[in-house]
Amino acid sequence: MHRTTARLILRPPKTEDLARLFEIYGDPATNQFNPAGPLADARQAEVLLQGWLHHWGKNGYGQWAISTSGAPEQVIGFGGIALYNYLNVERLNLGYRFDAAAWGKGYATELGSAALEFAFTDLEVEQVYALVRPAHSASIGVLEKIGMQPFGELDDVPGQTQSLVYKAERLQMI
Repeated sequence: MHRTTARLILRPPKTEDLARLFEIYGDPATNQFNPAGPLADARQAEVLLQGWLHHWGKNGYGQWAISTSGAPEQVIGFGGIALYNYLNVERLNLGYRFDAAAWGKGYATELGSAALEFAFTDLEVEQVYALVRPAHSASIGVLEKIGMQPFGELDDVPGQTQSLVYKAERLQMI
């Protein structure tokens, strides 16, 4: 199921995306605020991709492979909405990670808006959540720009500052 925005093409990931996924998720720059750090090897990327493909197969949606309409063959990131465990509570989570070369162009905002529209219009869910590290001001700015509001904190990384939880509600967005 492909979707498009003004500048982006959003499509389900494929096994052929493995190398690009590892490039992006294995890059220390793209993991600056990720407590787990970059993926260490291609096997970790394969496990992540298989999880995404399983989610798509089971639910009919999930993380998209993202490219631009100007270069549809070049994946610049991955993101979208998927079920995610917030400790012991499963929530519909918005997440994304872009190649560092794609930063600062508004792509995360465009992707985030499209993901919320999909969740509220196509899936007709009531809420979408997002987790962000407190020091990640750029991502906090994206979440707030697309209408997500601070909801609370989650102690999901032992020994570190709690993650911030953001939430968007369908009624607020329609």
